[in-house]
Amino acid sequence: MSARRRVLLLLKPLDVYPPRPPAIPKPPSATSSTSSLRGLDQKILNYLNDRCRVHKDTINFCQGVLRRKPLDWEPVERNNLSHPIRRADLVITVGGDGTLLQASHFLDDSVPVLGVNSDPTQVDEVNKFSDEFDATRSTGYLCAATAGNFEQVLDEILENHKHPTELTRISINLNNRQLPTFALNDVLVAHPCPASVSRFSFRIKSSREASSHLVNCRSSGLRVSTAAGSTAAMLSAGGHPMPISSNGLQYMVREPVSPRYLDTPLMHGLLEPDQLMHVAWYSQEGVIYVDGSHVKHSVQHGDTIEISSLAPILKVYLPQKEHP
Repeated sequence: MSARRRVLLLLKPLDVYPPRPPAIPKPPSATSSTSSLRGLDQKILNYLNDRCRVHKDTINFCQGVLRRKPLDWEPVERNNLSHPIRRADLVITVGGDGTLLQASHFLDDSVPVLGVNSDPTQVDEVNKFSDEFDATRSTGYLCAATAGNFEQVLDEILENHKHPTELTRISINLNNRQLPTFALNDVLVAHPCPASVSRFSFRIKSSREASSHLVNCRSSGLRVSTAAGSTAAMLSAGGHPMPISSNGLQYMVREPVSPRYLDTPLMHGLLEPDQLMHVAWYSQEGVIYVDGSHVKHSVQHGDTIEISSLAPILKVYLPQKEHP
């Protein structure tokens, strides 16, 4: 008899949705404008309460499905992760892309991950409230399942009818020391103050051909993304989406200040798998942000950073026909 598969159920915590106060009755002397503001506040509170309820319902639903399967599974809140995930055959994240990204920081290339978008954006809801507030929920770009199809997707995985995609990640070396976290989306190197200029130089090195010339930069920082991250901040900044299976990286110097004509073509480009970017940092302080703001490493004047795709891949079950 084959061993039961081990599943780690990684949960976005409920406390990201703080308790909402009860509605405050309208006083008799309230003006019409005050009443309108109170009405809008109540709509927003109802919306936030619904987000919490939907997320909690999805957690309960997924746990109910897992109880019916021949699996050994354990629920863990994502904020309680502190060690690499080893003793699992599958990781299921319930939340959004942020929860899957956090899980990826504790996974090597041996354990696949399935994302469940617990609170998908509802287009009708966004349109309904567009003149009042932003009703966008979770994008779930990397999540293959929702509560509506979780059991079907899980069954396809357990029956080996659905296979994970191997996604490229980013490796970062700081002063010749590899940082412990591999980025699944992107890396941003910048001054900790967004209003400050970042000063650095970079050179693209290759094992097949000569290195690029040295590019000296004054800008608001440097962003490098994977294919998976090319539709996030990189795209918002003017980059282009990459095929999800691409094993190259895309980089962009953010808001360069008066670059030389010779350097302009190198302000935005691609890093092939056999290339790396060597960066020398010349500001007094700086920060390497990995997949957002939660994982970060300080840098200072004179530090060197090497960025490449020489990182373990991540196996992710992706939605069907959702990617370029």
